[in-house]
Amino acid sequence: MSNSKRYNSFSAELKSIFGCKVQRISLDAGFTCPNRDGLLDSAGCIFCGGHGSGSHGIRRDLDIRGQLEDGKEVMRRKYKAEKFIAYFQSYSNTYAPPERLRHLFGQALSVPDVVGLIVATRPDCLPDDVLDCLAQLSSRTYFWLELGLQSIHDRSLEFIKRHHDYACSLSAIERARARGLRVCAHVILGLPGESRADMLATIDELNRVGVAGVKLHLLHVMQGTRLAAMYGAGEVPLMGRDEYAGLVCDVLERLDPAILIHRLTGDGGHDNLLAPLWSLRKFEVLNLIDAELQRRGTRQGVRFSP
Repeated sequence: MSNSKRYNSFSAELKSIFGCKVQRISLDAGFTCPNRDGLLDSAGCIFCGGHGSGSHGIRRDLDIRGQLEDGKEVMRRKYKAEKFIAYFQSYSNTYAPPERLRHLFGQALSVPDVVGLIVATRPDCLPDDVLDCLAQLSSRTYFWLELGLQSIHDRSLEFIKRHHDYACSLSAIERARARGLRVCAHVILGLPGESRADMLATIDELNRVGVAGVKLHLLHVMQGTRLAAMYGAGEVPLMGRDEYAGLVCDVLERLDPAILIHRLTGDGGHDNLLAPLWSLRKFEVLNLIDAELQRRGTRQGVRFSP
């Protein structure tokens, strides 16, 4: 673990591997999603905005190389970054034939100072030929497969309109790991109807199946989504800041200490976030998590049971 953190941070791994500041650059490669193109649904998951997850700040008027060059300038100025990871984030970035994936991911790797790839997708968009393609890429660059797992509970997946069950997620993880791919699982904390025990059961399952990384998200409401309509009708309770920070610490204590923490909190961006507005103050939330871990005298994995 990083000396400055009580959890196994992704940023610390990047620094140890590349010896400098490395930043992810979010990209939109023009993919869609089976929850958007009509195959399963046309409105998306209830929390998803019009351009997919993590879409704010992306220059969609540029091609992949242009988005990366634009992002490099921003990350150098803002974070003093020296190397970069191409982060295919918006929508389902494996929802295409392997030939198109090779072309797009190859474009990204051809940009100077791009040292790796992160590909985010849904578990039902990973046929074996696509996984084989990703395995070939991972043999030539630093690589992560991000999987929108969200929850292991089928009732929750049905509520958020994922249109797949946990068995689908489990299959994707097992087939990816069989090819040597490192999987980072996305988990939403605070889904309606999930108790603390339910959420911690998801964490226990991530330990069991052997994911290599985790991204934690608080349930937040974006304008124009189906979730926004539910929230407006008083149907969706949201966690407070202190409650969320305490839950994250509970999760970290239970999580295998070998698992890398890619994210502990996030938001939808200033322009489109409806609630909770406290999530916009990301560094305050992270500082609160650090302070609570220190107050408890604890760290990632102290309650992990192999």
